[in-house]
Amino acid sequence: MELYGQRGYDRTTVAEIAERAGVTERTFFRHFADKREVLFGGSHRLQDLMVGALTKAPGAAAPIDAVGAALQASAAALNDREFSRQRQAIVTASEELRERELIKMATLTSAIAEALRRRGVKEPTASLTAEAGIAVFRVAFARWVDSANRKELGELMGESLDQLRVAISA
Repeated sequence: MELYGQRGYDRTTVAEIAERAGVTERTFFRHFADKREVLFGGSHRLQDLMVGALTKAPGAAAPIDAVGAALQASAAALNDREFSRQRQAIVTASEELRERELIKMATLTSAIAEALRRRGVKEPTASLTAEAGIAVFRVAFARWVDSANRKELGELMGESLDQLRVAISA
């Protein structure tokens, strides 16, 4: 993170990352497929956490409420605001990383939609609800990493979900 912050993602090499970490390049590649994965390596854990929380939501919960449980689980896991701010600044500064972030969000959306379908939610409701949930995630996360914000991510997730509910009921 320090190297990316100092030199920029594009000008930082795997050799420099490995050296800073005190490992060989070979060891680096045992843990990461490429230098992007330093920033995106936890995406599978986040997806598993969110899908797990959605799956455990009460069976009678409305689809958007089950997604709300997934959002709150993500908020509990993403608790290092300063790291998230640094990471987001690095991602925002790189076209390649912004593209990777979009792919990560699309994969997460698909996983949530699939979990909703397993709960018996029909199409297009499952896909629409998953897309809406990820929109809430992205808006709340952007608000959370904003340096002017003092609210916790879980509170912002809840507020954003409530604002979505108001918007679609109007």
